[in-house]
Amino acid sequence: MNKPFVLAVLALSMALPAAHAQLMPSEPLDGIVAVVDEDVILRSELERSVEAIITQYARNPQQLPPRAELERQVLDRLIMVKLQVDRADGTGIKLSDADVDQTITQIARQNRLDVGQLRQAVQQQGLSWEAFRKNVHDETIVQRLRQRVVQSRVQVSDTEIDLMLKNGGVSSLELHLGHILITLPDGATAGQIDVARAKAEDVSRQIAEGLDFTAAAIRYSDAQNALEGGDLGWRSANEVPPAFAEIAERLSPGETAAPVRGPNGFHIIKLVERRSGGQQLVTEYHARHILIKKTELVSNDQARSKIEDIRRRALAGEDFGTLAREYSEDAPTANIGGDMGWFVLNAYGTRVAEALQDNADGQISEPFETDVGWHILQRIATRTEDRTNEAERDKARQTLGARKAEEEYESFLRQMRSEAFIDIRLPGASGAG
Repeated sequence: MNKPFVLAVLALSMALPAAHAQLMPSEPLDGIVAVVDEDVILRSELERSVEAIITQYARNPQQLPPRAELERQVLDRLIMVKLQVDRADGTGIKLSDADVDQTITQIARQNRLDVGQLRQAVQQQGLSWEAFRKNVHDETIVQRLRQRVVQSRVQVSDTEIDLMLKNGGVSSLELHLGHILITLPDGATAGQIDVARAKAEDVSRQIAEGLDFTAAAIRYSDAQNALEGGDLGWRSANEVPPAFAEIAERLSPGETAAPVRGPNGFHIIKLVERRSGGQQLVTEYHARHILIKKTELVSNDQARSKIEDIRRRALAGEDFGTLAREYSEDAPTANIGGDMGWFVLNAYGTRVAEALQDNADGQISEPFETDVGWHILQRIATRTEDRTNEAERDKARQTLGARKAEEEYESFLRQMRSEAFIDIRLPGASGAG
């Protein structure tokens, strides 16, 4: 991997409280660096998180800002995480140990590891497993809070989709952007605007003179993804703010634009790469199946034995549709001979997808098990469909939803922070006493 492993396994939680193995309790790290409503952030908590960041950037330490600036960035992230976790708790969002275990298993699979290997890798980075679990817990809580806020505030109408398609449709262009934000407070004065503009221009000058963009983002950006180097990842050109897309159109890959003023501050945009999609061709499958359910009265072995017998009869020449009408316990399809119609590969889950891929048209699959029981499936035919129009409409809905979601959640965070009592006591930090 190009980045240290912990970046992959912690993802967005890398600035959450993380225990560094060698911190000694005798060190003077138990002072309070911030009061957040009725909670506090301890110096030791900040130190552990800072040390985690330093460990993650061990191969590229030049990308990190001076220690004091890094502490300010990390403290700001800790404050926002604490506010979100507390808000989630107050609105009834809970996470069980089993939920955390499931998320950790998914993280391990994404990194092609088992949980034991993941645990070993985390500990090799100087992080305790208990702290890693807490990071995963808190980040998942934050994600669920975001989902709840977005679902309650964001709606996309068919009229909006029609309007977007009418005004040029959904671009197939995808952009990989870097982003630095020099923020402005709500109702900024002329003096505050001048200070922010000067800072943005100075950052832009340093990048032009050779400062790595990632390092500049970590050091100077006020955006939530600053500690990830300002990387916005791959997004549809329609998903980013229109001003960002317009800037990217004028850039070549690797180029950085001059600062531009936006509603919440000054933005510096880098085009990392661009790519274009094309016609949306989708392979569809036509199949039919027979299901024998597992119940309190029908054991797993009995269900399997029955489906195996039905398969033998079908292979011997009995009509599959007739067998489905007589024996299948899948109510939606039994009366139509088990016909599932046309569908895309993963429409019915991975086990059905595997059966489709393992058999040619006309063949009957081996029995396979799902949560509801035992199945056999006969693949009838395949076809390739042009779904460009449907894909454009779906993409328009997703694009509008994503754009609204980002705006709404940023507004939610600003409001939450403005309503909170925050007393920053870190020397040199804004708001410190």
